[in-house]
Amino acid sequence: MTLRFVLMVNKQGQTRLAQYYERLPMDERCALEAEVIRKCLARTETQCSFFEYRGYKVVYRRYASLFFIVGVEGDDENELSILEFIHALVETLDRYFENVCELDIMFNLEKAHFILDEMVMNGCIIETNKNNILSPVMLLDKTGSL
Repeated sequence: MTLRFVLMVNKQGQTRLAQYYERLPMDERCALEAEVIRKCLARTETQCSFFEYRGYKVVYRRYASLFFIVGVEGDDENELSILEFIHALVETLDRYFENVCELDIMFNLEKAHFILDEMVMNGCIIETNKNNILSPVMLLDKTGSL
């Protein structure tokens, strides 16, 4: 499974977290983000949660006021497994922040990135167990390093 990007976006289209697993020039990254976000926000609840765009398979899910958007490469990727990954990410953030909201992501961006980095390495999902993901974060909280 090869993730190319993970985005967290609010209903107004403002990016709250962006993580890329491939090198893209900044102008191309901005254009990609803007177009993918626009397409996700324009879709209705009756439409499916994935579509193809510029060689990426884009899978998204809305939780409250945040859209979680994942771009994967290739046609052999399972969209439902990506939806499960998004759900695992949200559940992990929920457990850490005790009912995560947009402000938690904004004011604790480094912790949100750290949690995502515990789950994904170089575009590959390596961990989905919430306890295994959060134990290093909790350890850093105890030492005051994060």
